Amino acid sequence: CIIMGPTDKELDIIVAKLKSSFDITEEGDVCDYLGIKFTKGEDKTISLTQPHLIASILKDLGLDKPNSKKEDTPALSSKPLEKHLDRRSHDQNHFDYRSVIGKLNYLEKCSRPDISCAVHQGARFVSNPRVEHGKALKWLGRYLVGSKDKGMIYSPGNQSFDVYVDASFTGDWDSENAEWDADTARSRTGYVILYANCPVIWASKLQSEIALSTTESEYLAISAATREVLPLMELIQEMQRHGCGLTATTPQLHCRVFEDNSGAVELASSVKNPKMRPRTRHINTKYHHFRSKVQDGTISIHQVSTEDMLADILTKVCNKQIHTKLREQLMGW
Repeated sequence: CIIMGPTDKELDIIVAKLKSSFDITEEGDVCDYLGIKFTKGEDKTISLTQPHLIASILKDLGLDKPNSKKEDTPALSSKPLEKHLDRRSHDQNHFDYRSVIGKLNYLEKCSRPDISCAVHQGARFVSNPRVEHGKALKWLGRYLVGSKDKGMIYSPGNQSFDVYVDASFTGDWDSENAEWDADTARSRTGYVILYANCPVIWASKLQSEIALSTTESEYLAISAATREVLPLMELIQEMQRHGCGLTATTPQLHCRVFEDNSGAVELASSVKNPKMRPRTRHINTKYHHFRSKVQDGTISIHQVSTEDMLADILTKVCNKQIHTKLREQLMGW
């Protein structure tokens, strides 16, 4: 485990108490933890990488050769993955699809948000992978070939929480398969929570309910993101009370708005005089849980442009230009 406290003396007391009850070793400052390598730079940056896990994934995919091809993006940006039930099944003798997805999930959640959307697309089909799904994982593997020594570069700042939220309204829509595959009508939520300018939680996932408008899909995404950030705020506040000297905890919640999606910001921030219209009144009250936090100033809602929306990389597979730009803003390389 990792222990944090206000002073070295208090940490020494805690470690001594643990040693009196358990057989443990004290490793000092964090350098390796659960397969994640921590490297401190001279410019006060902190890098999180997982070279051993990436090497294992590439070996599974047969991409551990010196001349393995590289890709610039984690997946094709032209079309999302679908079920492909009319194609032959993936050959498990080539590589174990479920095992590779499991490793990719851990990699994505720990240090590689740039592959979140591509991994989640592939993870949807672990129960019945087809040849096209195997090809998609190989493409993702070739992207890792060119970035196997990369991870998350943290440059801590003074600000508190920032939450960037985005939604791709029916982004996986497929008119050919929509009649028998309701999942193509689902919107994708993407959000990233930053503390002191460092991403700590991110997600790319299909929404559990089918949104009926762009406004609703964005609003559901805001709700999902705030359910993650509120416990983190309470944790930081508790650590502050114990003298850990962390930064303030008033977050800014950024929601990307495009076309008529100013309705999502209006719906989320108009607390004293909520503007519920016929097209939005059906939204269940469970998605209004964060309004009291907006009212008391704990959370503030802000509209940002598409160019400044970090979560865009989590809602869809972007082309090379956009992917590279957002990856640099989010991960530092």
